Amino acid sequence: VQLQASGGGLVEAGGSLRLSCVASGDIAQLHIMGWYRQAPGKEREFVADITNTDTPEIADSVKGRFTISRDDAEHTIYLQMNNVTPEDAGLYYCNVHNIITKQHYWGQGTQVTVSS
Repeated sequence: VQLQASGGGLVEAGGSLRLSCVASGDIAQLHIMGWYRQAPGKEREFVADITNTDTPEIADSVKGRFTISRDDAEHTIYLQMNNVTPEDAGLYYCNVHNIITKQHYWGQGTQVTVSS
């Protein structure tokens, strides 16, 4: 399984950004795809994920500002980030995991920088 994340960049506080992650390879039918982020000096944290049946889960820290969606035809998930704050800055990683085997796969990360 390979994951290619894109869409990161520099955004002003209060602005918006959309991240994309394209998955390829042998992805199990029962899976969850999502986003995690890691700021300098901090641990990687969960941001949002979405199941193969289109059920999303959003971290409390971004609820109401971020949404996650998927396009199965394009094997892609999206993270729409609105009203970003400096606390949202970090390296955003795409993840997919097999619900049955619990195996995780990670993308290379895309950097989000927020100017205040």
